[in-house]
Amino acid sequence: GEAGVPFFSISGSDFVEMFVGVGASRVRDLFEQAKQNSPCIIFMDEIDAVGRHRGAGMGGGHDEREQTLNQLLVEMDGFEAKDNIIMIAATNRPDILDPALLRPGRFDRQIAVDRPDRKGRARILEVHTRGKPLAKDIEVDALAGQTPGFTGADLSNLVNEAALLAARTGKKEITQTELEEGIMRVVAGPEKKTRVMGEKERLITAYHEMGHAIVGHYLEHSDPVHKISIISRGQALGYTISMPQEDKFLTTRAELNDTMAMTLGGRAAEEIVFDEITTGASNDLEKVTATAKQMVMRFGMSEKLGPRVFGHDHGQPFLGREFSSEPDYSDEIAREIDDEIRRIVEAAHQVAKDVLAVHRDALTRISELLLKRETIESQEFAALLEGKSEEDVFGPDEVPADTGISERPELPSAADRAAGKLGLPRPGLAGGAAEARGLELPEKPELA
Repeated sequence: GEAGVPFFSISGSDFVEMFVGVGASRVRDLFEQAKQNSPCIIFMDEIDAVGRHRGAGMGGGHDEREQTLNQLLVEMDGFEAKDNIIMIAATNRPDILDPALLRPGRFDRQIAVDRPDRKGRARILEVHTRGKPLAKDIEVDALAGQTPGFTGADLSNLVNEAALLAARTGKKEITQTELEEGIMRVVAGPEKKTRVMGEKERLITAYHEMGHAIVGHYLEHSDPVHKISIISRGQALGYTISMPQEDKFLTTRAELNDTMAMTLGGRAAEEIVFDEITTGASNDLEKVTATAKQMVMRFGMSEKLGPRVFGHDHGQPFLGREFSSEPDYSDEIAREIDDEIRRIVEAAHQVAKDVLAVHRDALTRISELLLKRETIESQEFAALLEGKSEEDVFGPDEVPADTGISERPELPSAADRAAGKLGLPRPGLAGGAAEARGLELPEKPELA
C-alpha cells in the first residue's frame, strides 16, 4: 500500500467463537505476528463486535467477548515506541464501545467519516467515472452539486445505473439524461411501469405533488423544487424532489417551519381541492411529527417551554436502539410538550393552506399539466408559475407522455362533496418511507 509496510486486516467477529478462550488466543497471536513484522499496520473492522461496553449485555459479566476485550486492552497497553505498530479500527457504533478502549494510550484519535461534501463528491465521482464514456458537456462538479447527501456508495450506484441505461438504449456515451435518471433511481427507486393508477388516483396524486411544490416554491426558507412527477417509484405513487443549493450543517427554526409546511402541502391540497383527505400523506405526517418533536424536546425551539432538553437516550448496545424510556419531566410537562408539538404542526399546516389558497389558480392549472405530462422539471415549473403558456414552456412540437387516459377526470362539484360523492380510492394502510416527498402507496389495501 501507500505506507509500504505489512497490513493486517481482521474483523471483530473473527475473534468471537463458541469455545471459551479462543478469542483471547487469537488476539495474542495477531499482536505477536504484528511485532514480528514491525513496522506494520493492524486494521480491525467492526470493532464493536468485541469492544462493547462491559457489563451492558443481557448475559453474564465474564463472557467470551469480555475476555477477548480484556486481552485486546492488555496487548494495546504493551505497545512500545520501538514496536512501530499502528492500530486502526472502524465501527458505525462508537457510542457502545467500552470507555477503556477509547482512553489516551489506546485509541488516541477518533475520526468521524461523514457523508462527503460537494468537493468530496466531485473527487469520488472522478474515480467512478474514470474509464466510462461521459458526454463532453457533463461537468463532474455540477453533478456533485446535484447529489447533496449522497454517500460514496450512492455515487457509485448512480454512475453504474447511468451506464446501464445508456447501454440499454444503444448510446455510446453517458448523457445528462441517464445521469438524471440514475439520481432518481438512487433517491426514489426505479419506475414502476406496471403499476397503473385509476383516473381519480392520478388526479389526487397530481394535486398532492403540486401542493408540495407550490408551497415549497413560495416559502423563503425551503429548498428549491428540483422535479415533480406522478410516475410511481418504489412505494410512492408520485414524488416532489427538493434539493438544497449548497451543503448545510446547521438548520434554523424558520427553515424547519417552512420545510414542515412544504411537507404538509400535499395534504393541504387534498383538503382544498377535494374537501377530503387520503392515506397517501401518512409518511409526510410522520416526518412532520418527528421534526416538531425534535424542535420541542431536543433543539429547545419552544418559546413556551424554553431552551431545555427533555428526556435522555438510554441506548442498549445489543439492540442498537432505545430499550426503555425514562422521562425526566413531570406529567404536566409531558402534556405541555404534546400541546407544543400539536401547535407547531397545526401552524405549519395552516401556512401550507394559506399559500395554496392564494395560488389556487396556479395549483389547478399546473396540476392539469402535470396530469398530462407526468413530469415537470424545475425550470419548467418556475416558468409556469410566471404565467407562461404550455407552448412557451414545453415547445409546440413536444408530445407529452402517453398515459393511456383519453381525458382528464372531472373534479367533484361542491354538491358532490356535500353528498360524499368524491370517487376517492378506498383507504388503506400506508407503508414504507420514500426519500422524496410523495404520495405513499397503501401497503395493504383495506379488505372488503
